[in-house]
Amino acid sequence: MNNLENKNTDSEGINASHKKETAFANLKYLIVGIFFGIVFVKAEIISWFRIQEMFHLESFHMYGVIGCAVFVGLISVQLIKKFNIKTLDGEKIEIQPKTFNKGQIYGGLMFGFGWAITGACPGPLFAQIGTGATVIAVTLVSAIFGTWVYGLIKDKLPH
Repeated sequence: MNNLENKNTDSEGINASHKKETAFANLKYLIVGIFFGIVFVKAEIISWFRIQEMFHLESFHMYGVIGCAVFVGLISVQLIKKFNIKTLDGEKIEIQPKTFNKGQIYGGLMFGFGWAITGACPGPLFAQIGTGATVIAVTLVSAIFGTWVYGLIKDKLPH
């Protein structure tokens, strides 16, 4: 097994940080998460009505937000590759090539149906709960359960 394969089988993942942080040092992630939650609320991307408008093709709002996110992600990945940008701790970022399999079609459809039915993408679930939409906790628990089930059966799924 070559060095790259050893990294891929590591339980932490290929881009896992090797620096151990204290609980207090992780406070920065909470602060960034709260900031993103506020941005999600102010941009109305956690709104069930905005999500329904998107799925009914009645508004460009959500498509614009998603398109901007894809564009920023594309540019960011290209800059990371071109300038060999490292993490804040100086660790190398390795972007692995992706392979396509038909399970991605089924998973994407299930994800889309769940998003349309619940009006909740996994990203802003906590922001939705934070605004008082506590019924979204059911969606959060379902997402966690679905992830757990996938972890149990993923090796048995067709590739």
